[in-house]
Amino acid sequence: MKIAIALLACLGLVAAASFHQTHEVKIADKAFLAKQKFLFEIVYRVEDPLMFEEYIKKGDKFYFDESYYTHYDIYMKKFYEAYKAHSLLPKGEFFGQLVKAHAKQARGLFNFFYYAKDFETFFHNVCWARMHVNEGMFVYALTLAVIHRQDFHGLMLPSIYEIFPQFFFNSKFVYEAEKFDYEMWTKMNMYEKEYMDVYYKDHKHSHMYQTSDYMYMKDWKMWQWWKLMGLGEHFYSENKFILRENIYEFNQDTKWQQMMKDLQVWWMPVDYSRDLNMYNEESKLSYFTEDLGWNAYWYYLNLDYSFFLDGNTFGLKNDRRGELWLYTVHQLLSRYYMERLSHGYGEIPEFSWYSQIEMGYDPQLIYYNGIGYSFRKNYYELETYGNFEMLDKITGFMKRVHDIVDMGYYKTADGHMIDLRKPESIEYIGSVMQGNVDSMDKMFYQFWYMFAHMYFADADYYQMEVYPNVMLNFETMMRDPMYYMFYKSIAQIYFKFMHYLPKYTKEQLMMPGVALKHVEVTELVTYFDLVDFDVTNLMNDKMVFHDGKFVWDKSLYARQMRLNHKPFTYTYTVESDKPEKVVLRAFIGPKFDEFGRIISLTENRMNFMEIDEFYYELKAGTNMITRKSNDFYWTVKDRTSYSELYYYVMMAFDGKYDFPLDISEAHCGFPDRLILPMGWKKGMPMQMFFMVMPYNAPTKHEQFSTFDYTYSCGIGSGARFIDDMPFGYPFDREIDEYEFYVPNMYFKDVPIYHVDSMEQYYKYKGYTSYGQFDYTFFHDYYTKYFKF
Repeated sequence: MKIAIALLACLGLVAAASFHQTHEVKIADKAFLAKQKFLFEIVYRVEDPLMFEEYIKKGDKFYFDESYYTHYDIYMKKFYEAYKAHSLLPKGEFFGQLVKAHAKQARGLFNFFYYAKDFETFFHNVCWARMHVNEGMFVYALTLAVIHRQDFHGLMLPSIYEIFPQFFFNSKFVYEAEKFDYEMWTKMNMYEKEYMDVYYKDHKHSHMYQTSDYMYMKDWKMWQWWKLMGLGEHFYSENKFILRENIYEFNQDTKWQQMMKDLQVWWMPVDYSRDLNMYNEESKLSYFTEDLGWNAYWYYLNLDYSFFLDGNTFGLKNDRRGELWLYTVHQLLSRYYMERLSHGYGEIPEFSWYSQIEMGYDPQLIYYNGIGYSFRKNYYELETYGNFEMLDKITGFMKRVHDIVDMGYYKTADGHMIDLRKPESIEYIGSVMQGNVDSMDKMFYQFWYMFAHMYFADADYYQMEVYPNVMLNFETMMRDPMYYMFYKSIAQIYFKFMHYLPKYTKEQLMMPGVALKHVEVTELVTYFDLVDFDVTNLMNDKMVFHDGKFVWDKSLYARQMRLNHKPFTYTYTVESDKPEKVVLRAFIGPKFDEFGRIISLTENRMNFMEIDEFYYELKAGTNMITRKSNDFYWTVKDRTSYSELYYYVMMAFDGKYDFPLDISEAHCGFPDRLILPMGWKKGMPMQMFFMVMPYNAPTKHEQFSTFDYTYSCGIGSGARFIDDMPFGYPFDREIDEYEFYVPNMYFKDVPIYHVDSMEQYYKYKGYTSYGQFDYTFFHDYYTKYFKF
């Protein structure tokens, strides 16, 4: 990878690099590579029978005896009893992380993985579970174990959208991928070429043909790019390179070129969902709500801080798990609201259990057992079609939470009094709203969150066989517009709690001797680009083994258009009387509502999204500090694909490659490309807020002091954050505008411009390769936008 970065420097593309190298990169040893190879192979085509003979032999039994584990609890016993009674969730059935009966069994399976005394026990258990346990439950428990086991740092699984592409791409695409056959594709490709040679002979230089073809593009959207290139929705052979924004970090490397020459790659254009038969305006946002990175971020957050993992055992309290989860909900809603403004939509609609849900949703997904996901029609009435007993429990919980926040204290069942007027008590409220096991009085508060999602999906308390519904799994729920309405009601608890805390005074906000004089921001530009997602797990062709070794010779990719932005920088001008250790924070938020009215800061503070914070040591005098969007520590570029990672591991396993632990992005990062809302062609008026504040050192560990964040997320380390300030400071509390403005703050009006990356195809008549993919589109945009 160092070779690739050196080449990048020569090409002037270093700005695109996503490696945050804090020190020398660690190289994997043979033992690590053996484990990594196992993890990649055990989830290959996970819904199909296991085909690796070595793992079939190792999976001959599951270690249920207590002596093999560092801890043995009731959930492990219940899992064993369910296995003996043949009452485990059957293979092929829908698995919901938020279905109570499913979650209990998943917790037991995870405990068997997590508490295994050694890797050999873990190895046997995983192999057995791969063959006998429900596929969704297996992947969920295995992912949790890989994330949380202390001896697994640096090990990874493929991204969730590569393990289960069915949860992220529409059923039309899934059917095409599952029936893909190399021999049939070869014949069809040959016939199509003969047909096209005749068909295009008289139209090759005629723009009349292209213009007439565009007239039939019903409900055309930007992300249906393939129509403008004259391509169809079927598979095409790829012989150049995989499309990914950071591909230039890899494909300049001779090692990458060497390994990819033996891999046959096909790609197919894929659409987002469009409700043509059940139209509502929310479908215009499907490119955002169905974005793979957006949904995967929420999925991994809820595995990092899973509701059934207790804060003491797993160290999650070190990371302020309750406050972090609730603040993340607030930030995701802020980001979604800004995307709505890009389309002229207003506030996220209010949610009520007793009012109609105006926006229906058809996910157009299909589960791997062939059953389609349920849909919700427009103007759906939750109350009419639901379980009234469950609804009463859910609404009763919400009333109790509102009441205790209003009262300012809570008396637990054992008589302990919790003061809810202390800022740190947000941790209690966050745990309650997530419904995690750290909630005060678990019997009252733990299961409300799960019940709410089960109610949306019409699932009963003890129901085992459940109809697929997007609201039952973290990786699919953000596709549904109702998600944002419901979670807005959760965020309102956060704001109610903050309402009772005293407003920050000028003395608290000010930093004597420090003034933020100016911030210069480069142009903010967004555009749609193309990316290839690895969907090889959908293939159904025969697996090939040579001398007992798996030969991965074919890969399928989904080629999709998604939102991205041009890298940008901002430069602070800070004056200081003396040397100071400081933290600089940056936020972005709207300036006007959908009607063009200025939003007051008192109200608008809830719409700001924090995009950056970093530590800096000021010198006395004037400090010029430049910060690049590529430097944001909490964001990630595109992850290296499943196929590439497997090839890298196998090359390293054979001694032909040094496998760096930071070869892919950490799973917990937010997609860098989604920091900015889409904006407008003429420039959407937004504002950025910057603040310099004293460095308040963390009470436990300095940031990144206990782990390497180039490949690890440091979950439970207590060293994930720069300081101990409240999340969202200074917008966390209500604002007194007479007290708020101080010299160490700076507001900056910034327009966000959107460039139509497909304009060249429908406005200008110069595309002569109609019917073929235009590789200059990808190359030209990246050489243009990844240079400052």
